[in-house]
Amino acid sequence: MTIPNIITIGRLIIVPIVIVMIMQQRWATAFALFVVAGVSDAVDGFIARKFDMRSEFGAYIDPLADKSLLVSIYVTLAIVGAIPGWLAIVVVSRDAMIVAAVLLSWVMSRPVEIKPLIVSKLNTGAQLAFAAYALAANAFGVELGGLEEIVMVLVATLTIASAGAYLVGWLRHMST
Repeated sequence: MTIPNIITIGRLIIVPIVIVMIMQQRWATAFALFVVAGVSDAVDGFIARKFDMRSEFGAYIDPLADKSLLVSIYVTLAIVGAIPGWLAIVVVSRDAMIVAAVLLSWVMSRPVEIKPLIVSKLNTGAQLAFAAYALAANAFGVELGGLEEIVMVLVATLTIASAGAYLVGWLRHMST
């Protein structure tokens, strides 16, 4: 068990706490824990690369922790009415599609390697930023004014583009 893996497991443990804080409308605490989770993601990646502590377990658990956080946050924010439901559906649908494709590939004995694409990194960044904004808006009254709708459309567009890019790669893999 490496230090980066322990940090990642800590991030997984934070997820349900953040969800409870949102459900209890303890927005400042939810925001602070979300920031801690985001910083921990950067720290564990830095440590893994800098000190050559990469591991197969880490390669699986890190994206699982990231997706657990993002999917949980978007669903919960939609449930409490802090973001529109359609946006949560787009975010969750992309991840469900990717997981289903990976599982189907594995069941068909055609495992596919999922490598982060540039569009998926942009997508994750936009999703994280918008989730942080939604939490900050409720915690501290931060407002984007008329830009909020544009940012939501940007998040949705990047999410759909990322899903499409993974789908194209998966279809190519499955047809060879």
